[in-house]
Amino acid sequence: MTPKGRALAAGLREVAAHVRGELSPPLREYVANVPDAVDVAAVRQQFGLSQAAFARRFGLDVTALQAWEQGRRRPDRTARLLLAVIAREPEAVQRAISGG
Repeated sequence: MTPKGRALAAGLREVAAHVRGELSPPLREYVANVPDAVDVAAVRQQFGLSQAAFARRFGLDVTALQAWEQGRRRPDRTARLLLAVIAREPEAVQRAISGG
């Protein structure tokens, strides 16, 4: 058998083992890039929503949102990650929190 044939056969055996549930694909490792700062008002304004409507839509505390926008408080690490995801993939956040 040629080297390509052997590689193809090995790949097919691996696919068959996966289909039978004997093998799981390797987990990919990701590195979270946590933004140091987030322009919360700019993220909210990209949706054209009031503070109250934005907070409701994404499950945020409106008082915290107001404090972030007014510079009285800084979003913690988790909030900065969530705001970054909201800015890039708002539908994913909505699907995740919709409870449906």
